[in-house]
Amino acid sequence: MVALRDSADLLKNFDAEIFMISLDDPQKNKEFSEALGSAHVLLSDPEKKIAEAYGVIGFGGLYARRWTYYIDREGVVRDIDKNVDTQTAGQDIAARLESLDFYKRN
Repeated sequence: MVALRDSADLLKNFDAEIFMISLDDPQKNKEFSEALGSAHVLLSDPEKKIAEAYGVIGFGGLYARRWTYYIDREGVVRDIDKNVDTQTAGQDIAARLESLDFYKRN
């Protein structure tokens, strides 16, 4: 989340909405997001329904894997990054958005 926060200016150049989903409850996610000063949406999935649907439930169901899904306007999954580097995630997302020809905002 820090890498995304720190890359916010770069990411806003793309016609893309970026959000994360956590297995934590909404209050915990709100506190976490506020503590980091992040402008990105952090959704809660404590019942693990979304995580299960996207196949990201980790060992024992205790965590969600850090995968990035690139979904276009038509709802088509264009790519999945299963090797997210938390240190460079923002820059990596921007590079992938560009390579997938996601439209840049003017």
